[in-house]
Amino acid sequence: MEDELEKLGYLPRLMVRLTIGAAQLPDTVCQMHADYVLSRQRPDGGWSGREGESDLYYTSFALRSLAILGLLDGDVARRSADFLRSRTGTHETVVDLLSLVYSVKLIEAACGLDALADFRGAWQSRLAELLEKLRRDDGGFSKSLEGQAGSTYQTFLVLLCLELIEQPCPDAEGAYRFLMSQRQPDGGFLEIRVGKRSGTNPTAAAIGALRVLRRLEATTSAEASDFLIDLQTDEGGFQANTRIPLPDLLSTFTACVTLADLDTLGRISMAEAYQYVSSMQQPSGGFRGFEFDPADDIEYTFYGLGAMALLHTS
Repeated sequence: MEDELEKLGYLPRLMVRLTIGAAQLPDTVCQMHADYVLSRQRPDGGWSGREGESDLYYTSFALRSLAILGLLDGDVARRSADFLRSRTGTHETVVDLLSLVYSVKLIEAACGLDALADFRGAWQSRLAELLEKLRRDDGGFSKSLEGQAGSTYQTFLVLLCLELIEQPCPDAEGAYRFLMSQRQPDGGFLEIRVGKRSGTNPTAAAIGALRVLRRLEATTSAEASDFLIDLQTDEGGFQANTRIPLPDLLSTFTACVTLADLDTLGRISMAEAYQYVSSMQQPSGGFRGFEFDPADDIEYTFYGLGAMALLHTS
């Protein structure tokens, strides 16, 4: 199974793992969160955050949740595809571009519906050109056209976008050097070069990016695992970094994804991590992001479902 997964791209490989895990969760848990996600699809076919209109970012998280639950089909998929087509002509951030590309791929993989069939080739070329404009002299990719330096997270997103549209990184060696320059003595990675300390999420992004580049070395893997494992708290969740005292669901999910990818998830207290994630569930479905978070949302619901799927089966 692992050999077959290695042949897939980063995001498809992750989705296979999450889908296998989610299929083994209790039916009541899956149904509760499925109802939550489905009930929040808006009339235009998209999803929104805690307020505002539908956007690509939250729509992507909703579609990911439905995909791992086996519910991305029929009218839900058709309405989602309509929403995605309506957003192809707008100027989006890299996060939104990845959300758009990945959402299109998810729907196509789930039910064969190609939301961008009419203009895929030209649109992908324009996307590759835009991503190239974000490349910086340090080898990384910036958050915006105005940015002066590379970002670990944005570099990861750009590499994912390029992988999804089957385009090579324009300077893979430069991207590799940039990512390794963000690596710290504690085994973690910085988000930006002027960052003060390593963090869970930039470390997960860096390891993911190195996997996409196929340049992840054994020492880097081992030290990143040690760094992430040390960030598990007594509550079972993971801190964003050593200065933040409380765990959160995003950091817990990204830590679990990365440790599973590195085959070291079994080194954490998995039962405590599962209990922490479960405690973030809301009685009527959905997840909140941390202990004092007042409300649930679509993004954290994906993190919660994904973390439970990984922890339940590993």
